[in-house]
Amino acid sequence: MTDILHRYKAVDYPTPARERSWFLYGVGLESLGQDGRPVEHAVPTPGPDELLVRCDANGLCFSDIKIILQGGDHVRIKRDIAADPVIMGHESVVTVVRVGERLAGQFAVGQRFVVQADVYVNGVTRAYGYALPGALTQYEVMTQEILNGDDGCYLIPVAEQTAYAEAALTEPWACVVHSYVLRYRQHVKGGGVCLMVGGAGAERLVLGDTFAEHRPATIVAANLSAELLAAVQTTGAAVTEVRCDGQCGGVEALAEAHTGGQGFDDIIICGTIGDDCLEKLAAKLARGGVLNIVCDQAPARPLSIDVGRIHYEDWYYCGNPGPEISASYGSHRVPTELKPGGSVWFLGAGGPMGQMHVQRACEMKDGPALIVATDINPDRLRELRERFLPVADANGRTLAVMNPNDFTPEAFEMELCELSSGCGFDDVVALVPVPALVEQAALRCGYGGLLNIFAGVARGTRVAMKLEDIYLRNVRWVGSSGSTIADMRETLRLAETGELLTANAVAAIGGLNAVLDGLELVQAQAIPGKIVIYQQIEDLPLTRLSDLAAALPTVAAQLRDGKYWTKDAEEELLRLKLRLPEAAAVP
Repeated sequence: MTDILHRYKAVDYPTPARERSWFLYGVGLESLGQDGRPVEHAVPTPGPDELLVRCDANGLCFSDIKIILQGGDHVRIKRDIAADPVIMGHESVVTVVRVGERLAGQFAVGQRFVVQADVYVNGVTRAYGYALPGALTQYEVMTQEILNGDDGCYLIPVAEQTAYAEAALTEPWACVVHSYVLRYRQHVKGGGVCLMVGGAGAERLVLGDTFAEHRPATIVAANLSAELLAAVQTTGAAVTEVRCDGQCGGVEALAEAHTGGQGFDDIIICGTIGDDCLEKLAAKLARGGVLNIVCDQAPARPLSIDVGRIHYEDWYYCGNPGPEISASYGSHRVPTELKPGGSVWFLGAGGPMGQMHVQRACEMKDGPALIVATDINPDRLRELRERFLPVADANGRTLAVMNPNDFTPEAFEMELCELSSGCGFDDVVALVPVPALVEQAALRCGYGGLLNIFAGVARGTRVAMKLEDIYLRNVRWVGSSGSTIADMRETLRLAETGELLTANAVAAIGGLNAVLDGLELVQAQAIPGKIVIYQQIEDLPLTRLSDLAAALPTVAAQLRDGKYWTKDAEEELLRLKLRLPEAAAVP
């Protein structure tokens, strides 16, 4: 008899007529499914330019919880989900089971793919697992939105030898990888709209080659010194001279008049202006905008900065003390990789994504020499120590794992200061969306340091920040959301070559019926790692890897070092638990 796993991989069985899916009909976990279970319905039929795929494995994500808490108001959904429910699940691997006639020759039954979730069609987000149905189902149709979107095909081929969990976790791992390859614009935007604002001391500043290679279409010159204004007028850009009061009361009007309210591509602050004005201007960038502050004086107080928009809208702040305005550009390491041989502090390191960051820092070639990981959950900290202290030791790294609650605030600050030799960290990664912790993280950046606002703090989240660190201490604040197809491909390559053990993040597994239990644990932040759902297994309760020996001893025997998920463990699980349909195929 043919091995059931071989038949499964080869799709050597009839496609069932019925399947089950987790539909979300409203806000809250009680709106997921019906009576706490997935909903049974007909397997869809693909059109001539579509694929029918089988959903093999999916990682649960805290982003799913954000959908559950916001329902149809989620920025990536925006519809009545009571009438048109959502199927979540964006950390997925799928197998083709049926190919539309117009796609013959492009795709074949049995091909496996991971899905890049950030789908765009005509410039509009159609994210997989949000606007488009995701993978918390057993079978689904891949439409032209995914097969032929703005970036081409959002399906990325998976090698035959790659395990399902390894592939599914490419998506969250790619988000981690993406945060370290950010390349911000190192010049003014050619053809864009640039606002230049002059203040005290601007007369000592010079343009340098600010507009030598990249020239905006429009420069709005507010309160510039006579010397700077004369230099700007020689650039060939359309220059509009305006005057603002000392508190920049006209900022809103300026942005509306010159950008239609979309924000400036570049804002260049020349000299010292009022704190309120600087605060307002820092919020008037377009998506992907750059704020360049050229000044040698600190504001009188920390400024209220929208860190959510740094995270989601790719804002970049740079600067220098002067006198050359152009010196700000290219004055920091790009891309945003951890400094080789440097020091890094991960705040909130015990969660699933935090553990990925720590694992990467411990394993990466030319990684940091000192890794500090903090969390307030003792169980998560114990998991961090057990998983990564041996890895750090093997790679010659120092890993310090600490709970801030074990110290007084003053003692904790002293401990951080001592670990970083009193100079601050080269990299600080904020992994929890708590404004007070982002503020604390920013204060621990050393000279030339990098703050990575990785946690998805909401747009409009304002934090009191020392903006002078940008232009007087060469600090940079960066953030990112999601990943690109290139990131997914690179992460999958790392996984398939063994350079990155993506499945090390697995903390628990479950079948389709276990989704609700799994999401409850994710929402409670009660599990130190990723939960992977195998959608084609229905009767597997949510099972932590630490409990596998009692529940599934032959599967537990295939774990690496008794605690890490492996391809052999996955294949043993599938042989034990898969039930392939024998009914007639869908006509």
